Amino acid sequence: MSQPKTTTPKVNDKKALQLVTALMAIPGKSGEEGQIAAEIQRRLIAAGLPEKQITFDTAHKKSSIGGECGNMIVKLPGTVKGPRRLLMAHMDTVPLCVGAEPIKKGKLIHSKSPLTALGADDRGGCSVILNALITILEQDLPHPPLTFVWMVQEEIGLVGVRHLTTSKLGKPAMCFNWDGKLADMVCIGATGDSGMLIHINGLASHAGAHPELGVSAAVIAGRAIDDLATNGWHGLVVKGKDSGSSNIGVLSGGAATNVVMPELTIKAEARSHNPRFRERILKEFKKAFEKAAKSTKNSAGQKGRVSFESYLKYDSFRLSADEPAVQTASQAIRKRGGTPDLTIGNGGLDANWMTAHGFPTVTLGCGQQDIHTTSETLMIDEYLKACQIGLDLATAAESDT
Repeated sequence: MSQPKTTTPKVNDKKALQLVTALMAIPGKSGEEGQIAAEIQRRLIAAGLPEKQITFDTAHKKSSIGGECGNMIVKLPGTVKGPRRLLMAHMDTVPLCVGAEPIKKGKLIHSKSPLTALGADDRGGCSVILNALITILEQDLPHPPLTFVWMVQEEIGLVGVRHLTTSKLGKPAMCFNWDGKLADMVCIGATGDSGMLIHINGLASHAGAHPELGVSAAVIAGRAIDDLATNGWHGLVVKGKDSGSSNIGVLSGGAATNVVMPELTIKAEARSHNPRFRERILKEFKKAFEKAAKSTKNSAGQKGRVSFESYLKYDSFRLSADEPAVQTASQAIRKRGGTPDLTIGNGGLDANWMTAHGFPTVTLGCGQQDIHTTSETLMIDEYLKACQIGLDLATAAESDT
C-alpha cells in the first residue's frame, strides 16, 4: 500500500458548484431516481471508476410504490490502512423540486421559477460525496477502504435505507450522511416516528329524511380529536419529563352531503425520542377513538366501530459524543476552522435506519436552506465547506496538518 501524501487535498470550488447545479436540475422524486442515478453513474465512469464497481440493491422492490432503481453502492478497497468509512446521501427530492432550474444569485443558488423548490435537499449531499469520489479517482488520492451510497426514497419515510442490502456495504466502521444546513452541524441523534391508520365505521342514513338513524363517522372522529387536543395528546405533547408530538394529517371519507357519513379513514403520526412515550401516545389515540365510537349512538342505540393500526416508520437513536464517527467528523470540521455543533433532530434521517442496522451514523450539513418550499436555496459557502470536509473524511485527512 502507498503512504498518505503529506498535503491534504483541496476541493475545486468551480467544479463542485458546476456539479451540484447540474444534479439539482435533474428531476427525481421518490421512486423516480433512475435519471439522477444514471447521471451519477456516468460521471463516475468518466472519472475512471470501473463500471463493475457500481452496484444497486433491490430496496425499491420492497417499497409500496415500487421504483425505478434501488440504492446505488460503490465500494473501494483502501490504498492505505484504516477502518472502512461510508459516505452517503439520498437521491430523491420532494415533488415540488421537479422542473427546478438552478441559478446563482450572490452567495445562494435558488430555483429560477417561483413555483418550484430547488432540490438542495438532497442533491447538495449527493454532490458532496460524488465530488469526493471523483476527486479521489481523478487525482489518484490515497484513501482508506471506502463505501459510497446514494439512497432512494428517503422523502417518503426512509424507505430506501430501511430496505438497504447491508451485506453490500463492506462492514464500515464509521458512517457519514450529508443532509442538512450548516457544514459545522453534527447530528448525533433523531426522533422516532410511528404511523397510525384509523378506520371509523358509522351507519349511513338519509341526512334529511332520517338523520337520527345514522351514526356519523365524522362525529366520532370529531369527538376523539377534541378529546386528544383537550387532554394534551395532539400537537406538542409534554407530560412531566416526557415529550413528543402527534399529528392527524389525512382524513378521507364520505360521498355526499345528504348521507350521514358511514366511513372515515384517518392517517396520523406520533413522534418522540423516547420509544416508550411514543407508545403511550399511540395508546391514548386508540383509547380516544374507541371511547368516541362507544359514545356515539343513533336513535336505536346502535354505535359505530373503530379499527386502529400502528406501525413503526423509524426508531429514535442517540450516539455518544465519544462514538468514533462523531469524533472523526468533529475533527474534520475543526481542521477547516469550524466549531462542531452536536445536535439532535426532531425529524427522521437515513441515519435512523443505518444506526438500527448496526452502523452508527452521523449526519452533516451541506448548505440546504428552507427545504420543501419554493424559497429553498443552497448556501454556496456552506456547500463548499461541506465538500472539503467530505473530501477530508474520504481521504482520512482530518488529522493531517
